[in-house]
Amino acid sequence: MPKEEAVKNGLYNVIGKEIDDRYMEELKKQSLNADIVKKMADDITIVYTPLHGTGNKPVRRVLAELGFKNVYVVPEQELPDGNFPTVSYPNPEDPKAFELALKLGKEKNADIVLATDPDADRLGVYAKDPKTNEYVSFTGNMSAILIAEYILSEKKKRGLIPANGALVTTIVSTNMAKALAKEYGIKEIETLTGFKFIGEQIKFFEQNHTYNYLFGFEESYGCLAGTHARDKDSVVACLLLCEAAAFYKAQGLTLWEQMIRIYEKYGYYRETLATITLKGIEGQEKIKAIMEKLRNNPTSQVGKFKVEEIRDYKLKVTHNLITGEKGTTDLPESNVLYYALENDAWCCVRPSGTEPKIKFYMGVKKNTMESANSELEELKNAMLAMCE
Repeated sequence: MPKEEAVKNGLYNVIGKEIDDRYMEELKKQSLNADIVKKMADDITIVYTPLHGTGNKPVRRVLAELGFKNVYVVPEQELPDGNFPTVSYPNPEDPKAFELALKLGKEKNADIVLATDPDADRLGVYAKDPKTNEYVSFTGNMSAILIAEYILSEKKKRGLIPANGALVTTIVSTNMAKALAKEYGIKEIETLTGFKFIGEQIKFFEQNHTYNYLFGFEESYGCLAGTHARDKDSVVACLLLCEAAAFYKAQGLTLWEQMIRIYEKYGYYRETLATITLKGIEGQEKIKAIMEKLRNNPTSQVGKFKVEEIRDYKLKVTHNLITGEKGTTDLPESNVLYYALENDAWCCVRPSGTEPKIKFYMGVKKNTMESANSELEELKNAMLAMCE
């Protein structure tokens, strides 16, 4: 039908200011310390880049409405441009995407440097380490845990954690989520990889009146506070990270120092991801052969790491190698093999659903950053060796 007729029949609607305003109100409901933001507004400096994407207006607006005054946007990357002229890969997981933002961050002596991806659902973060005066990169697990600890500790102070509260994450995200859930007496729920599964849990909670959603995140730089969305939302993540920066700075701490405090409290959980790209039909066959080899030859060791349990999400079976007990997974079928290792270490392998890649996720827990990073490297090498 002609557009005029569609408009007349209420079938063609332009999403405009009304929805933007409602969205902003939902975001601001997640703020826990608006008074501290106003008090610290002159003392916090934020550098932000939307990487030529859609985050520019919503991020700036919500930070301004919360009271932040010193927010500097990277001018070369401020306006939308689908050709992404200043970056080869507009992904906040890629350190190269931060080059211009970190340059501006140093000029402005910023407390934090933020970047959102083009559709503004993922957030990358750098914060200053006062010992070295250098900016340190946060992984998606780290920034999410920092936000989660901030939300949960502040809610606990005020008696706002519900008895049926839940933290939702994925099977390839940090095991520190379990430690947080235990600390605050809430349920930790794991889903398959992909934020749609986290969003789906919110729907289940509402339909079945089971849990109260408190926070959700995945390792790939996506998280969600609030139930205004069913997907990861970097705008609310920016709001909470900047508010946390103001909150901790009022106590004389940078975000990096707060991250170290979190590690000291729960243990040095460190995670990484390795990928092998195998293109074309031959590559597909090779990926298939690797998964079949691992599935048909279950291992009790990954390098020096003893396997305690194997979970095969394709066959929907679990095998506890300590007790010999076999069980079933309670997640949808997915071509994923997961190895729970000794000492709270783990690793996982799955083919990418969108690219010609096979992905290896892994994590360890140690008492120091150095030992955790060293052990993580050992685990990565052992994982890759399994596929040779």
